[in-house]
Amino acid sequence: MNRFTAKLHRIDGVIFSSPRVTLALIVAVTLYFAFQIPGVRMASDFADLLPQQHPYIQLHNEIRDTFGGANNVIVAVEVTEGTIFSNETLQRIHRITQAVDSLYGINHNLVTSLTHRNTRKVWLNEEGTVKSAPHFDPSVEHYTDDELEKMQADVIANRRVFGLLVSPDLKSALIRGTLNEGELDYEKVFNQLQAIRDKEFAAGVKIHATGNPVLVGWVSSYADQVVQIFLYTVLIMLLLLIFYFRKAYGILLPTLGIVLTSIWGLGILSLLGYNLDPLMLVIPFLISARAMSHGIQLVERYYHDLQILRDSKAAARSAFENLFRPGSLGVISDAIGLLLISLGSVPINDKLAVYASLWALSVVVTVLIMVPVLLEILPTPRKTEITHNLMRHILPKAANSVTSPGGVTTILVGALILYGVGGYFASWVQIGEAEPGSPLLYLDHDYNLSSKAVNEAFPGSEELYIIAHTDDKGGIKRPEVVKALADFEAYMLTDPELGAAKGLPDLVTAVNRITHYDDPRWLLVPDDARVTGGLMFMYMMSSPIPGALLEFADTDEQSANLVFYYKDHQGTTIRRAIHMVKQWMDSAAAQVEGLTIKLAGGLIGVTAAINEAAYETNLVVIPLVLVLIFGSVTFFYWSFHAGWLMMLAMSFATTLTYAYMGLSGIGINVNTVPIIAVGIGVGIDYSIYIMDRIRAEYERLGDLRAAVKHAISTTGVAIGFTAITLIGGVVMWVFISDLRFQADAALLLIVMLILNAVAAMNLVPAWILKFKPKFIMQAAEDGSGGSESKREVESPGETEANLLDNPRKIAGETR
Repeated sequence: MNRFTAKLHRIDGVIFSSPRVTLALIVAVTLYFAFQIPGVRMASDFADLLPQQHPYIQLHNEIRDTFGGANNVIVAVEVTEGTIFSNETLQRIHRITQAVDSLYGINHNLVTSLTHRNTRKVWLNEEGTVKSAPHFDPSVEHYTDDELEKMQADVIANRRVFGLLVSPDLKSALIRGTLNEGELDYEKVFNQLQAIRDKEFAAGVKIHATGNPVLVGWVSSYADQVVQIFLYTVLIMLLLLIFYFRKAYGILLPTLGIVLTSIWGLGILSLLGYNLDPLMLVIPFLISARAMSHGIQLVERYYHDLQILRDSKAAARSAFENLFRPGSLGVISDAIGLLLISLGSVPINDKLAVYASLWALSVVVTVLIMVPVLLEILPTPRKTEITHNLMRHILPKAANSVTSPGGVTTILVGALILYGVGGYFASWVQIGEAEPGSPLLYLDHDYNLSSKAVNEAFPGSEELYIIAHTDDKGGIKRPEVVKALADFEAYMLTDPELGAAKGLPDLVTAVNRITHYDDPRWLLVPDDARVTGGLMFMYMMSSPIPGALLEFADTDEQSANLVFYYKDHQGTTIRRAIHMVKQWMDSAAAQVEGLTIKLAGGLIGVTAAINEAAYETNLVVIPLVLVLIFGSVTFFYWSFHAGWLMMLAMSFATTLTYAYMGLSGIGINVNTVPIIAVGIGVGIDYSIYIMDRIRAEYERLGDLRAAVKHAISTTGVAIGFTAITLIGGVVMWVFISDLRFQADAALLLIVMLILNAVAAMNLVPAWILKFKPKFIMQAAEDGSGGSESKREVESPGETEANLLDNPRKIAGETR
């Protein structure tokens, strides 16, 4: 017996020496955590999604106040008949523009629209002076038809407006705004935008809203659904307990375990000062369901031992002794899966890893210790007979199939085939989003419909910022630099998914043409830096609004921003865009002395950084979860074969999980990696329990096939019900949540739980029967399996023969 295992068997001496004191301490800590709960804040924080050490995010932080960031608000006004060039529609666009310019935390220098004062037509007057004026003058109460036609013609001639702010079919207009990163209040901005949409709603007019602040606002708006889902989940749990036990202790004690675990978890969250992100709520629900499943196992074992020992205190201690080791190992596995999430570079995962792993570890006290202590203190129940439900009748028959020689071979060969098939479909999984729109919401959601409408009418709402930096001030005006950037734009526009581009070369060539009486032959870059600087100066001076050049270059004229408009931020789109940028950087055209290309900002750049961080996290975290659980099991059982057997079960379920993701179009991103890690940690509990029971039964019976059959017939019942319990803890997210990601995450967890249960009930027993691991076969020589307590609870002279002759007795036993 290894020392650590021996200590686990002696810990009951401390816990049960003064059970009332132990319980009082648990209650005191619970009350302390309960007083912390009002401080819990449910909200999403955009900064938590950003891997701050990534070079793209560092660039984003540098340029967001000058050129804009990823928190862009995009409002589109669409008319169903005619064009937007009517007095009524233009006034509506102007009102919405003013309202967007008044949003909380808006950067007033980065608001653009057709009717904004910064959106101007530029021309050369008869004196050779460059002049400019806004396309729309709000002081004009009524434009004539001729004036509207002239405005329309001017807009079509303006490359900075036509296609970018006014759709090619002239039926839609865009209003863009950027929020200051330090003043983000998504809920407030979202409510203001919804008020604008409601106020400006009219027949024949559609007002769409998209952008990251709108997305986060929609996500936050469904926070109230948590209460509804919680109530339904509690009801499901109670019904499951009533169906399974039909006994007061069996219903009340696991429920109490959920309550205490939730209080501890929320209290820890509050003390750490973390917010509860709506997108991650599925994980706390799963932890609470896991707490209930541990409680069920303890209470059921208590009833089983009580029938034989006829002593409530002895039965409580026996349940603790037999289940604390596999239970605590299961909890540690859960915590490992959660804690390793922090190895990624995204703050939201760092926070989740810390509070969720502590939340999971609290189950050791709130359930594994609290329930047996309460059972020792409470009066002995009058009825101890366990009701035989359908599962207890089915599993003994399933055990016969699994343990037959043909069954063992079929299972192992079938698992090998599924490994191959699963590996193939797992290769379909994409890094990042697998489809247009936001995967956080359903395709028919207002946000995704708005995004689709904007991207169909305009070049794209997803922006990629690339910064061209020169070593010297004013270096951006050098002809070779401007020509290189023009070549860069032309190269990027060969991407069919790129809708449009905007940059300094466009401005310089357009003003050069204007100064030459609009002769298209002068739509080129001058060969003299002084001429380029003069054209930029003329454009700036033609506008009475300060900072007219800031959307193209900084005040030192040392850096320029090139904007590329994409129609989606799918993983393939982003990878292709970044690859093309890097490809051009290696080309001969990019080798200009003193010129450096920096990537990447805007929503595309930020998402690229998040996707790369998620990919790296997936490569590190998932294998480490497998390895550390392997190490924990090896340490607990002092056997590499035990660790390998758990690795086999985990890898089987994980491979098929990735296959499911590939078939379902679920990508690897910052939100799905934690779900997978948690699913592995929680799901492996099943295999641990079945392996531990087989070991104990072989120690008692001395017949491996009978031990496996008995373990499946007894522990298998608890595993099946545990899986149902955990599924019940998250299934309501699938049916109720308006957040698609929450539903997909819950479904992903359900798939993982089912796959792990299948591996535990089939693959683990088949492997043990086929290869007869030494740590199983030598169980009789190792007292760490709890042999003394097991022998005490069995009737004298009980043999495998009469056990198999009495299936009701087999069905009544638990782990």
